[in-house]
Parts: sequence; C-alpha cells; structure tokens
Amino acid sequence: MSDGKKRDQNLEVPFHVVHKLPAGDSPYVRAKHVQLVQKNPEAAIVLFWKAINAGDRVDSALKDMAVVMKQQDRAEEAIEAINSFRDRCSKQAQESLDNVLIDLYKKCGRVEEQVDLLKQKLRMINQGEAFNGKPTKTARSHGKKFQVTIRQETSRILGNLGWAYMQQENHKAAEAVYQKAQIIDPDANKACNLSLCLMKQSRFSEARAVLEQVLHNKLAGSNDQKSRKRAEELMKELEESESASKLLMMGGGSEDDGFIIEGLDQLVMSQWSPLRSRRLPIFEEISQFRDQLAC
Repeated sequence: MSDGKKRDQNLEVPFHVVHKLPAGDSPYVRAKHVQLVQKNPEAAIVLFWKAINAGDRVDSALKDMAVVMKQQDRAEEAIEAINSFRDRCSKQAQESLDNVLIDLYKKCGRVEEQVDLLKQKLRMINQGEAFNGKPTKTARSHGKKFQVTIRQETSRILGNLGWAYMQQENHKAAEAVYQKAQIIDPDANKACNLSLCLMKQSRFSEARAVLEQVLHNKLAGSNDQKSRKRAEELMKELEESESASKLLMMGGGSEDDGFIIEGLDQLVMSQWSPLRSRRLPIFEEISQFRDQLAC
C-alpha cells in the first residue's frame, strides 16, 4: 500500500477514535477531551463536576475525576467527592469506586479506613458478591484489557491488606494474610513483602527461604527486574541483620511462630471449586476474626 493511501485512510479515522475519546459533545465528553487532548487536568476536573451535576455518565465522570484529583495531589478532595456522590452511581460502578478509594486512602495515609474497606471487599468475595456475581472481570492496564479471576483478586486484596498491616506495625496479622495470599496466587512481589514481614519479627531463616524462592526463579514475576532487585536488597539487609543479631547474642529473639488467624488457616485449596460454590474456603470464617485482623 502506498504512503498516499495510508494517509488517506488515517484521515478517515474519526477524531474520537484516534484519541480514544467517547463520541458526542456532552459534558463528560468535553471533560475527557480537555483531560486527554488538551492535557489540562485542573480544567478537566471542573468539567467532570459539570458532568456529575448534569447526570452525564456519572459512573465514569466520578471515577475519572477522582483519579485526576489524585494525580494533582488533591486526594482528600477526591475521597470526599466519592463518598458524597457515589449514591448517584450504579450498583455495577461501586466496586470500581472502592478500588479508587483504597488507593486514595493509601496515598493519604488513612490506613484504618484502607483496612476496613479491604476487609469489606473480602467479605463481598466470601458472600459471592464480588465482580457483580461473575467469576471474572475485565481490567485495564496501560491501555490493554485482560481478565481477572476471583482467585487472583482475592490474593491481590490480601496482599494489599498485608501491606496496610505492615504500616500499622502489626506484623503477625500481616504475616497471616501474606501467607494465605501466597497459597492462593503466589508471586515474587508478595514474597518480598512476606520476607520483610518475617524479618521484622527477627525470623531470619524463614525470611531467607522466602527470598530464595524469588532469587531461584520459582515464583511468578521472579524475572521482573524490580522484584529481583528488591529481593537482592532484602537478602543483603537480612544478612546484615543476622550478623548484628549474632553479635548482640540475641539468639532467643524470634517471636511466636504459632500465630495464625484460625479462620484463614482452614484453607484447603485443593477443594476450591468455582463450580460448586462462589464462596472461597479461605473466607468461610473470616468475619469471626475481624477484631483480630484489625488489631
């Protein structure tokens, strides 16, 4: 095909398709144009507000506005906006809004609210309400769509909950949920976090065993450059901590290895079957241990 014909075809492609914009001239469409084409986030926020007040694609307008606000270091405003206007959104949009809210709580350092919302999402999985009752959902990352299973989502949420507990220095609770996340869907990133959690409890041999899984390429994501570099850094930190511990003769410094959240410990993944039940065994009793998780 000649270059002239290619140029003619490109000219025929609609503007909104080229720039990945919704079609039309509504308040929401104008907001997306300002955001993506004119690259003016503050003006886009004003137009997203107009779209919400006009009832134009409120689900998308509220979510997109909150994301832009976060990028502009207006995360607290974004939290207030979601909590104030999410009742105007559809039932199908609530889960996506929760995901945005979790990121906003994390950015603002509002860890307790982050933990509460993560546990709420786990209860939804336990009750078969996640993904609006479907076994998978379509997610998007860097412009590409992909499918996420309940199993993967459960592990992701547990990993986020473990990190939140680490911020609260509740290392035993963090260890419990990281262990369960790795049983469900193991990967190198959560393994590094689990090893750090064990190191915080001076359980160096266990932390070393976890890191070796990453360094020996035994987990998904082990070849990722960032994960591998972090595993190497943690191993170096572990060796330094072990040496310091020996010099200080702290041989009995390990904490109780027996702490496990009883309800989560009953997981038998070989029995998990989405065809028999939408409830994962890992969460059959999680609600009974809410207070322990939040301690």
